[in-house]
Amino acid sequence: MSTQTPTPTAAAPRPGRARRRRAVSLAVQAAILVLALAALALVVDWTTLAENVFNFAAVAPMFPNIVLVGLGNTLFYTVTSFVVGLLGGILLALMRMSSFAPYRWLATAYVEFFRGVPALLVFLAFGYGVPFAFGVTWPIPVVVMTALGMVSAAYIAETLRAGLQAVPRGQMEAARSLGMPHWRAMVTIAIPQAFRIVLPPLTNEVILLTKDSSLVYVLGLAAHEYELTKFGRDGISALDAGMTPILVAGLCYLVITVPLSLLARRFEARSSRKVS
Repeated sequence: MSTQTPTPTAAAPRPGRARRRRAVSLAVQAAILVLALAALALVVDWTTLAENVFNFAAVAPMFPNIVLVGLGNTLFYTVTSFVVGLLGGILLALMRMSSFAPYRWLATAYVEFFRGVPALLVFLAFGYGVPFAFGVTWPIPVVVMTALGMVSAAYIAETLRAGLQAVPRGQMEAARSLGMPHWRAMVTIAIPQAFRIVLPPLTNEVILLTKDSSLVYVLGLAAHEYELTKFGRDGISALDAGMTPILVAGLCYLVITVPLSLLARRFEARSSRKVS
């Protein structure tokens, strides 16, 4: 009868040794960060940086207009485009899930086209192509609302379709078994639940629309139609303040996007708690 020699097992790492290794790793990372910041502080020409990036005194004339006009127009373009995109996205999502094949084909072609074409090209098409081809001139807000809304609808449609597919099928079947028409069950049961599921990505879509609204500058704007990027671009040459006008415009964008990012994270955290 043969005897088997037990194989030695690796000893479990001691908690104290693991803590020391983690502390050494954190210390090394902190030292690298401090050295990098120190090297950057030595290399940067702080006088030139203050004159060309943080020269807020020179851009003081921007502030009444960039806040009242630029920030207001950016918000207006974003909200109106999102409304158009949301309505179009709901319609496209329902068409993508329709049992009628031509609806699915049309919606798929729309989504693939507008997700594959740059938003700038859509702006140029509606700002210059449509007036040239059809002799129809639209106000700038209508052009922005249409162009951004149509692009946004393609992305929102896919987001909503994923949300609708995540709703348990049993709820729709239960509603249909009670005699509820399919359209009513979709509107009152499926779509509200899908919206709760897709709130975080929809909030991120609003952030993307806020940034994409800067493309309106290619259309040639009147003074009352300026948005934040247009003020920053014109301020570079008009105020002789270097990049400071661009920095001011960027900070104004952050006033919009940072709260939206925090809101999206809150929605994600709430969704994670519900799932767990």
